[in-house]
Amino acid sequence: MAVRLSHRELDLPKIEIGRLLEIAAEHKEIISLGPGEPDFNMPDPLIEHVKKIANKCNHYSPPGGRHEFKEAIIKKLKKDNRIKAKPENIVVTCGSQEALLIASACTMDAGDEMLIPDPSFFAYLPTIELFNAAPIFVPVKEEEGFALNPDEVEKRIVPGKTKVLLINSPCNPTGTVLKKDILEELADIAVEHDLYIFSDEAYEKIIFDDAKHVSIGSLNGMENNAVSFFSFSKTHAMCGFRLGFCVCNQKLADAITKSHIYTTICAPTISQKLGTKALSLPSIHTNKMVSQYQRRVRFMLTRLNEMGLYCVEPKGAFYCFPNIQSVTKDSKKFAYDLLKKAKVAVVPGVDFGTNGEGHIRCSCATDIKLIEKAMDKLELYLKKVKKRRLR
Repeated sequence: MAVRLSHRELDLPKIEIGRLLEIAAEHKEIISLGPGEPDFNMPDPLIEHVKKIANKCNHYSPPGGRHEFKEAIIKKLKKDNRIKAKPENIVVTCGSQEALLIASACTMDAGDEMLIPDPSFFAYLPTIELFNAAPIFVPVKEEEGFALNPDEVEKRIVPGKTKVLLINSPCNPTGTVLKKDILEELADIAVEHDLYIFSDEAYEKIIFDDAKHVSIGSLNGMENNAVSFFSFSKTHAMCGFRLGFCVCNQKLADAITKSHIYTTICAPTISQKLGTKALSLPSIHTNKMVSQYQRRVRFMLTRLNEMGLYCVEPKGAFYCFPNIQSVTKDSKKFAYDLLKKAKVAVVPGVDFGTNGEGHIRCSCATDIKLIEKAMDKLELYLKKVKKRRLR
């Protein structure tokens, strides 16, 4: 038979990060600033706990999540996020990305619209398009610190069509942390226009200096409108255990739970037991990682600005998103040229949206000594580019 693929799949965007990471993995001389996952091991207490429970996790868990895990999540939400929740408000999933995928399926029909910041995490766009819904991009400006502008959001709302606004704070790729006053304005807009706000808070604990993470679900009147997504990948270095959850109104949580049965049935039992243990640990384990991320980000930020690649100061997450337009506006060309000539892998800004063009994403989730070498190589590459132009 002829090999056929759906138009939906064929229309999904092709991004460069996959190919770049593949090349970096194949060639050990390449320093990769591409990965979006911690380079730290899980905290030792979690490693020991895995050994303890490994032979007790061979059965399915409930589609919505294990009871004891939900109880631990409720305490975490109250303490860390000021969100009041009951077990029926929580759905445990295989990472927060699965929760986002199912929540999109449960809230949007074909032709409905979701507002997404541009630039933003590259997985948002295909998540929406898989359900034949329409992404509507809200540009975030470098001169405004890549913060979402409520006025820009409101002017793109179409009554009856716009169903969801998606926000990500701290943000991948820019490191922007949305301030409370902006979140309050967005909350007012959501209530006025009867929108859901999908709040991706995967990097909630990775915050620098005086920045403060505020969960929009904690604001007055957002009990029905906010859908908050959380992950154990970044905070607890548990990427491989694929564990996340969302918290929302009970009607939507019931729908997500029902649909979960038709995706992965449930999050892995071993991951949920490990997640329960993770939520009982003191914050020192996460704080140690955050301290290292901050050191690396500050170092990279200084070096990039010294090279003339202006970079908005990240307030959270572990990325820098420098402007390369003094060299070229073509981020894909820049990334491949840097890879070939300097053996440094970065992600083209255009992978995160058209408004990310002219930038690159550099991950600080790698050893500081490798970051130092990468910055030296990048500086030498830029000097050679400048010299060629002067000829």
